Amino acid sequence: MDSMHDMSGGFAAMWSPGLFLILMIITYVYFQLIGPLRQRFAGSSEVKLGKKLLFVTSIVILYIAQGSPINYYSHGMIFSFHMFQQTLIYLILPPIFFIAMPDWLLRPVLMKAFVRKWIFPFTHPLIAGLLFNLLFSFYHIPLIFNYSFDHTFIHNTYHWVLAITAFMMWCPVFCTLPEWKRMSDFQKMGYVFFNGVLLTPACALIIFSDNLLYPAYVQGSQMINFVLPPIEDQQLGGTLMKIIQEIVYGVALAYIFFNWYRREKKKEEDDEKEAFGEITQRNPLHSSLATSNN
Repeated sequence: MDSMHDMSGGFAAMWSPGLFLILMIITYVYFQLIGPLRQRFAGSSEVKLGKKLLFVTSIVILYIAQGSPINYYSHGMIFSFHMFQQTLIYLILPPIFFIAMPDWLLRPVLMKAFVRKWIFPFTHPLIAGLLFNLLFSFYHIPLIFNYSFDHTFIHNTYHWVLAITAFMMWCPVFCTLPEWKRMSDFQKMGYVFFNGVLLTPACALIIFSDNLLYPAYVQGSQMINFVLPPIEDQQLGGTLMKIIQEIVYGVALAYIFFNWYRREKKKEEDDEKEAFGEITQRNPLHSSLATSNN
């Protein structure tokens, strides 16, 4: 077993102070960009408190997933921690990150020629949805999972690829940059539902299997005397993934629907105001009566 699965513990292994420092630097840079340096960006506007809080939330989620004991125990000891870590990185983090970023801060990056040529095509809903969900399901096939687990480079590379494709999957839904818009709100809702269906087979494989699929976690859980038997830990991991996925996708559907509703309502109000303005222009008497009534 390689160094990635070292179970000796220690503060640095448990709490990753290096990652904490990096995330604090990233947070500082973000607040500098939306604060003192904001005027350097074309079309910049003040960032609302909600977006600031969401960005801090995304940083906290990333640290919990990669810098806390959840990350430490997810490496070959507690399978349910591994699955919970994946829900944080692949399902929860990307939507929050996209909502937290103002368009004018994303535009200089996403509109670069390289990004438009090589990244943008992979965010097509059909490609992005299939790519992430197939890679995720493929990764949890026991033969593939167990092989990558014993090879650090392959294991780490696969996780980076999954993280990148997860952001690509969520991009068509939550990236608000007009130049990257591909779908209507109705299509977004169908897309979220479609992704939920695609993720189900991988969860079902883990939840309903009567066999221990990932031997490394059997050895690891026994070494730390984990309270759950390995088979129950395995089933718990799959159940956590499925339940959290349902919650996240349900919230995403509600978010899309209510944003759609607010836009349509605002559009109706604007149309009514425009129509009223045309009437008052054609009939000054009506305008004076409306003014006197007010």
